[in-house]
Amino acid sequence: MAANQGERARRRLSTGERREQLLTVGAKLFSESPYDDVWIERVAEIAGVSRGLLYHYFPTKRDFFAAVVERESERMLRMTAAVPGVPVREQLTAGLDTYLGYVQAHAHGFRAFHRADAAGDQAVRRVYRRALAAQERQILAALAADPEFGPAFEGAPQVRLAVRGWLAFTTAVCLEWLRGGELSREQVRDLCARALLGVIA
Repeated sequence: MAANQGERARRRLSTGERREQLLTVGAKLFSESPYDDVWIERVAEIAGVSRGLLYHYFPTKRDFFAAVVERESERMLRMTAAVPGVPVREQLTAGLDTYLGYVQAHAHGFRAFHRADAAGDQAVRRVYRRALAAQERQILAALAADPEFGPAFEGAPQVRLAVRGWLAFTTAVCLEWLRGGELSREQVRDLCARALLGVIA
């Protein structure tokens, strides 16, 4: 009886719901363990599906990992989205707090993602480029709408390059911090905030 109920529950999930379920399980496992220690069979077991069904959605483990990262990147964008009317300086601190908290909680996945990008993994690199462009657009839009920084955008195309450079800087700082640096999360947050404000001043 229980098995039949389980079968019915599985059939009730739409394609989109099933995919979301698998990505949720993947995000948890990749945050808890190094990439090489996450087995696709374990993902399928937790989700209550066959390994074949998981491979129907994601042909390889690397494709699955890239999809997990893309989903998490989109979630992070929503979590750090600009709030109209709130000064950039204030939003920057809150956004970095959220981002660093996520990086700390998902250290294994964060490191694996950037290792794969550095190694030239094309599936991951595509995700990285899209995520970077989205982050850049979000930051530039917040700066442009801010009374303090908005005027600086007039005739200043270098701001886009500065923001892009800052994103690379923040990634490098986070990777070093995860290696066991001596700075607290608050110190890392303040360092990154000062760096952005410095380059756009």
